[in-house]
Amino acid sequence: MKVIFLTDVKGQGKKDEIKDVKDGYAKFLISNKYAVAYTDKSFEVLKNDISKREKEENEKINEAKEIEKKLLKLNLEIKVKTGKEDKVFGSVSTKQISDILKEKGFNIDKKNIKVNSEINTLGVHNVEIVLHKKVICSLPVLLKKQE
Repeated sequence: MKVIFLTDVKGQGKKDEIKDVKDGYAKFLISNKYAVAYTDKSFEVLKNDISKREKEENEKINEAKEIEKKLLKLNLEIKVKTGKEDKVFGSVSTKQISDILKEKGFNIDKKNIKVNSEINTLGVHNVEIVLHKKVICSLPVLLKKQE
């Protein structure tokens, strides 16, 4: 019997996959809502669902690209306290960067900010901001000495 998987079933099939399985197993999958029986109607529903998800995904990517354009125009400066020989006390965290971006109107979670090395020296440091899994923005952050 042909079924369309509604969810991933380990070792059997992935979501949206169409597969031939034994009748008894198909009954188990359908009764537990892991799959639906394959018919022309269910295939049409599957195609519509996939196209709808692709359209939503493309909208999210375009939205992320718009945010990226705005972020690239942004000059991010952070004033930090320094000691002798301009050594920075501590380091700048992703939460601090996130808070500064929120002040400037960008709602970006600290989990989406990736720092390659600690930001603990004066000068320019690059941080990556993951706006979408396909849209990653590299943003320069300037550390300045607090007067």
